[in-house]
Amino acid sequence: MDHFRRYPAQERVVRLLIQNGLRIEGETVFTGTVAVADTALARAADVDRRIVRATVETINQDAELQRAFSRFAPTLHLKDVAPELGCGVIQITPTNASQPGILAGVSGVISEAGISIRQAVVDDPAFTDAPHLFVVTETRVPPALIPAIQAVPGVKAVTIY
Repeated sequence: MDHFRRYPAQERVVRLLIQNGLRIEGETVFTGTVAVADTALARAADVDRRIVRATVETINQDAELQRAFSRFAPTLHLKDVAPELGCGVIQITPTNASQPGILAGVSGVISEAGISIRQAVVDDPAFTDAPHLFVVTETRVPPALIPAIQAVPGVKAVTIY
C-alpha cells in the first residue's frame, strides 16, 4: 500500500483488487478464471477506467508487486449465507487487530462448547480500516457463549448472527 500512497485513485483500485482477490495476468485482471473489464473495476473503485489501466501498469513494472498480484485468488466467504445454511456466525471486533492470539482464544471457546468451526476469516488491518474476525460455525452459537468470547484478550465486541 505504501507504493500507492501518493496516488489515492490507484490506491482505491489496489484495495479493490486485494479485497476481492483479483489477480493480474499480463495486462488483464481476473477473478478466478474470469477476466474483469477495466470499466467494471473503475465503476467499483469509483475511478476513471484509465486509472485502472495505470494501476495495472504500475503493478506490472514492479517485480515484487507483480509476483504478489499474479497469485491472488478469490475466496468464498460464508458469513452472509451461513444463516440460510443453518450455520452460526460470530463477528469479533478486536481492540487491536495486530494482537496475537485472538483467533486462537475465540476458537478455543467455541471448541470447548463442542461446536465445530466451518470457516474463519480475518480482515487484514493493513488493508481494512475496521478489521474484524468472522467465525462461521456448524450450528448456531448460543448467546450464553458471548461472555466467554468477550473475555478473550483482545476482543472488544462480539456479535452473533
